[in-house]
Amino acid sequence: MSAPSVTRSPAQQALAWTHTARFLTTAAQLDQLPLPELPEIAFVGRSNAGKSTAINTLAQQKRLAFASKTPGRTQHINLFALGPADAPDALFADLPGYGYAAVERDAKLRWQQVMADYLAERRDLSGVVLLADSRLGLTELDHRLLQWIAQRVRNGTVKLLVLLTKADKLSRKEADASLNATTAALGEYSSEEADIGVTLFSALKRTGVEDVALTLRGWVAS
Repeated sequence: MSAPSVTRSPAQQALAWTHTARFLTTAAQLDQLPLPELPEIAFVGRSNAGKSTAINTLAQQKRLAFASKTPGRTQHINLFALGPADAPDALFADLPGYGYAAVERDAKLRWQQVMADYLAERRDLSGVVLLADSRLGLTELDHRLLQWIAQRVRNGTVKLLVLLTKADKLSRKEADASLNATTAALGEYSSEEADIGVTLFSALKRTGVEDVALTLRGWVAS
């Protein structure tokens, strides 16, 4: 007698999908990236916003994305494939963090140009996940980055999700205030075609993990 089949919830299915993430390649320049074939979801944020930790939490893997003890160390675009091993259906792109003062100025400028070109020009970029410390909200540097994709967000070709990280450090009242302030600040990028979301996120408490997995899976499936 065969065992009864277990029906997984949409959230479980989405987390099973993010769990398939595996390293594909790394590149210092756009021309070193593989030719666009699959929808790409880029993760961006300040160097201390918890970007690598968020990727590892979504993938349920401890060291998929390298979380350096020294912010600003990542100097490349790292791609991760998702889906079946023989037929991946999406890529995660981990972009260099920005805003860390100790990084050499020339290196900062080079990374910024690579990121700007990727976000503005990469043909199969379908979504951007911007990570911001929930205690700070969107900073001037975050808005500067958002300007690089503003037109693509407004015309609906690139979706945007802002993760307010380290939400476990806030009270319920503070978390609500951070969520409301960020939502209001994103108004300038909105339009009828735009797909913009904001989610409180905590790797420690796993706040928002299922919601984010569902959103990203939905981006690829749509």
